[in-house]
Amino acid sequence: MTARFPLLVLASRNSKKAREIRELLAPYGFELKSVTEFPDVSEVDEDGETFADNAAKKARETALATRHWAIGEDSGLRVDALGGAPGVYSARFSGPEATDDRNNIKLQAELASVPDGRRGAGYVCHVAVADPQGVIRLSFEDACRGRIIREARGANGFGYDPYFLVPEYHQTFGELSALVKQQLSHRARAFRRLIPELRKLFENGARESA
Repeated sequence: MTARFPLLVLASRNSKKAREIRELLAPYGFELKSVTEFPDVSEVDEDGETFADNAAKKARETALATRHWAIGEDSGLRVDALGGAPGVYSARFSGPEATDDRNNIKLQAELASVPDGRRGAGYVCHVAVADPQGVIRLSFEDACRGRIIREARGANGFGYDPYFLVPEYHQTFGELSALVKQQLSHRARAFRRLIPELRKLFENGARESA
């Protein structure tokens, strides 16, 4: 019999990210809602210096605003030849009006003179869980290595996915099926570490406040 766990609220308004995380959690009996279902909750200012800072802040503020358990997730791309950039600025790499297309155009411009053999990169994901009182109870980080190619391949995923090639599969995150991506992506790896501990936390008596 599947355990009945408290509702989790994801501190993200990215519908594609929410769907991906919901698919990772669903087999284990977790119910996930996006913060978009709580219209009175304000946007969190992601001003942390690390993925861990931002994930914790998002989890904490969303938990306090909704009075539910909350998941804060921060992820991004670190490119070796750019000294780890765009890093925590991945979503806004091209400026205040950033879009996926603009970010990718800027990334390719920055890497234009970098040879293929030096275009290594890593996708990083940090996930934090806060209880309804805003206390961070769990925190995990993981990564997936690959390299940045010059031409977009595949229509799946979002962000830099069409340019992030996973050498073992000879495909980009934009080409890989959801099933494969759920096994090897940075987000899948971080949640694979999180889920057993989250189940243990709930099964040991942590329950959502009334």
